[in-house]
Amino acid sequence: MEKTKILCTALALSVPVSASAEADIVFVPQGSANSVLMVKASTGETLRQIDGIEAVHGLAGAFGTPYLVAGSYLEIDRDDAVAIDKPQGVSDDEHAVHHAKPAKAVAPAGAGISILSILDAKTGDILRRIEVPGAVHHTAVSPDGRYAVATHPSGDGISVVDLIDFSVVGYIATGSMPNYAVFGSDPGRVFVSNAGNGTISEVDLDRGIVLRNIAVGETPEHLVFSAEADVMYVADADPGIVYEVELSSGDISRSFDIAGEIHGIDLSDDAGTVFVAAREFDTLEAIDLTTGEVRSLDLGPQPYHLSTIPGAGTLFVSSREDPKVWIVDAGTLTVRDEIAIEGEGHQMVALR
Repeated sequence: MEKTKILCTALALSVPVSASAEADIVFVPQGSANSVLMVKASTGETLRQIDGIEAVHGLAGAFGTPYLVAGSYLEIDRDDAVAIDKPQGVSDDEHAVHHAKPAKAVAPAGAGISILSILDAKTGDILRRIEVPGAVHHTAVSPDGRYAVATHPSGDGISVVDLIDFSVVGYIATGSMPNYAVFGSDPGRVFVSNAGNGTISEVDLDRGIVLRNIAVGETPEHLVFSAEADVMYVADADPGIVYEVELSSGDISRSFDIAGEIHGIDLSDDAGTVFVAAREFDTLEAIDLTTGEVRSLDLGPQPYHLSTIPGAGTLFVSSREDPKVWIVDAGTLTVRDEIAIEGEGHQMVALR
């Protein structure tokens, strides 16, 4: 779909909303800095730095659930995994159990070991560490807080964790190079983008099977679900195209050509706008889903991950090249502020 760009330069504030609907805290994984930064959603003020999470890339939570799930992109030896410091409040027996080898094979033979860290969503404290097979790219938590999912690009599948007892309950092959995972309206089903073969897998977690594969683009990566329309927006990273996929049929209903490599994607609070980080050409794109009009903000270098902050009228957008996060006004598409971080800002999470 051809787009008309409107360059946004004027500074303005969006209309305030009720404080009860606003996110309070944003968690920013800091990649090579081996830590997660907790900041105040409204100002970007640092509240705490959570250290000791190596190569943290994936981070996910869900409103009303007590945990965040952080994934490490680093594979380690089993002896190193067992030697990891015991989290506060966990007994020696519990620590041994959560680092024990699973009773049955749940992963491809020869898979390495990576660590999922379970964080307290209010305090940021590390509560558990769970071994999973292979480096973790992104994570997702089901809306009901029952399951966590971690994607493993090198293993062509996902790990499934039961957040009731913190056990790894399965490993499900999805496709070549699974990248991102997002839940739809059913908390027992998750959608996984397979960047290596241009598909989105719909996975039934209770049955441990892939229900269907939907062909979407060349290199689908980041995803966002719109409950209002029952559609998925897919960032086809390399060619720079956003696809709108109707989940009932699996058909592509629309596409938006951003051009150049893209990365992060998210929806506005009213689900009327899709925001896209156009990494290659240093812009943030805002697609009006009613008119198809695309507004553009010059934002560089290399806008990377992005997350809409519920109720705040803002986006947090990280830079792949510089250690910072921009706070962008979602209505006017202007930069309100910048947050200095360490490392690289990856999969950010905003919680009330």
